[in-house]
Amino acid sequence: MSKTSVIRANIADLPFHVDAIANAANSALIPGGGVDGALNRKAGKNLKKDMLAIGGTPTGTAVYTQAYNLNADYVIHAVGPQYVDGQHGEKNLLREAYESVMAIAKKLNLWTIAVPFLSTGIYGYPLKEAVQVALETVKKFDGDIEVFFVAFDSKTENIAKTSLEE
Repeated sequence: MSKTSVIRANIADLPFHVDAIANAANSALIPGGGVDGALNRKAGKNLKKDMLAIGGTPTGTAVYTQAYNLNADYVIHAVGPQYVDGQHGEKNLLREAYESVMAIAKKLNLWTIAVPFLSTGIYGYPLKEAVQVALETVKKFDGDIEVFFVAFDSKTENIAKTSLEE
């Protein structure tokens, strides 16, 4: 069972080293804005090259690269769903994205990982629901890994910490 906690930080500027950082990527793996943009700016041009070389990954899946100038060894690029109305399989795809992150973490024998709340930015997933899916999915993971959910702002941090305590 994974150990989970919530911290407030810019995921690209973590104040401590983790084995991997999860990236909120798009399915084409073309660097964009938000978490993805911040990680790419901090990591340097080689992260973008690696992402483009992979060529994409479907929604609900994840792939990994080296982390370059980030405070981690790997970046796990997860593709969460764009939220439509909750009736288009979004919850399952979001769950699958987190499951894919955790499967890669297990494959790489990682001990620590920093994870953002996927799909809550430009993809429009309702924050409270997305946080619940993230926490439920990761808590069920069968593995000895410490997961730091990274909240960018106080609203996300408060919702996540409250949900974690429930």
